[in-house]
Amino acid sequence: MALADILAERPARRAGITSAVSVLKQRFGERLVTGEDVRRAHAHSTTYIPTQMPDAVFFAESEDEVATLVQLCGEYATPIVAFGTGSSLEGHVNAPEGGISLDLSRMDKVLAVNAEDLDCTVEPGVTREALNAHLRDTGLFFPIDPGANASLGGMAATRASGTNAVRYGTMRDNVIGLTAVMADGKIIRTARRAKKTSAGYDLTRLLVGSEGTLGIITKLNLKLYGIPESIRAGVCPFPDVKSACDAVIQTIQAGVPVARIELLDALSMQAAIAHSQLDVEARPSLFLEFHGSQSSVAEQAELFGAIAEDHGGGPLKSAARTEERALLWKARHQFYWAALALRPGAKGIATDVCVPVSRLAECIAETQGDIDAAGLIAPIVGHVGDGNFHVTLLLDMDSAEEIAAAEAFMARLAERAVAMDGTCTGEHGVGQGKRGYLRKELGDAVDVMATIKKALDPDNILNPGKILP
Repeated sequence: MALADILAERPARRAGITSAVSVLKQRFGERLVTGEDVRRAHAHSTTYIPTQMPDAVFFAESEDEVATLVQLCGEYATPIVAFGTGSSLEGHVNAPEGGISLDLSRMDKVLAVNAEDLDCTVEPGVTREALNAHLRDTGLFFPIDPGANASLGGMAATRASGTNAVRYGTMRDNVIGLTAVMADGKIIRTARRAKKTSAGYDLTRLLVGSEGTLGIITKLNLKLYGIPESIRAGVCPFPDVKSACDAVIQTIQAGVPVARIELLDALSMQAAIAHSQLDVEARPSLFLEFHGSQSSVAEQAELFGAIAEDHGGGPLKSAARTEERALLWKARHQFYWAALALRPGAKGIATDVCVPVSRLAECIAETQGDIDAAGLIAPIVGHVGDGNFHVTLLLDMDSAEEIAAAEAFMARLAERAVAMDGTCTGEHGVGQGKRGYLRKELGDAVDVMATIKKALDPDNILNPGKILP
């Protein structure tokens, strides 16, 4: 659409939003909130992207209410931005055209656990920690762990992954089927509970990762796994990041079934040690976890230790007790807050890329050189078992020069990853922050995405201004 057409539409859309808010207020009363504090809280963004507030926030309590909301908003061409816990990182919950923020946090029921079939059905507002607490007595768990206690609906919408992805996959691999409200208010179910199907188009995978631009997820059928008999975690130091990455590459190529293998560079280790009082050295390190029987876990740890030694690393400091493992992974999950202490008063801007694991060492080395040349402070951590790493830029948000340097760095980082046949975003998603890199990565496939969006959401009411350039 041409800029002139967009500008011509804006007054009509604003009038429609005003009418929609009035109608929704009459229909839902106090559950439609227009106070500024609530609206601002539903549009915060952990980026340099300015907060763009919705006109109102609606707290849905059922699938039928979501369908009703979508139908009413459709009548007035009013944008809808689905909201889970707000932990996304690329401006996904911003409302650049105003409209309604649809808060799904009250839809938080575990609807069914089918232990014999290793699956469950949940509403979108259930968080990953709440689900695992519910499963505690069943001997099962849900493995996808992005760090934040995100909602499962949001995790599916952004195709989240995290520390366990190297063994258990991402949300794409663990959503069997889902129910969603489409832009016309129709409720669809994309699949039954069978573990595989060849019945028609794979609408489940289309909606997983669509960031609320094609439909609003209202139920999820998820895979579950048995809690391993034995779990062992550990920390292994290395002389430099390249040695650690080379050890990761050899570990993956050797077929060692690590459950978690996380990289922290020296600056990240310095931050984690200070924040979490870890009794380790401030050297580039791998955090690992092995799952299986007692004998297989011991064998995995021994094999990894030999690989690490070949690359100048070690020794592997094991943590077998639950309390020790919890401390280790708490330190990893709280890395963002630890990093902020490296530069008090700065804001942390997280970005990520993913490359084939064979290019990982090269990509990180070039990225570290780029950080130094740009004069930035930016520790690196990563889910390196699948080639994914994160850079946290510590910025003075009042400095236009620093923000410009950071934007230029992030563009180079995305281009570097794509040039290595990787992706500009391994798990953060596109949102607003990475729309500009999508065509360089996917070319004319972006036009196919636009065609799908136009077909399913012709009035562009579902999370407009996201993904598509």
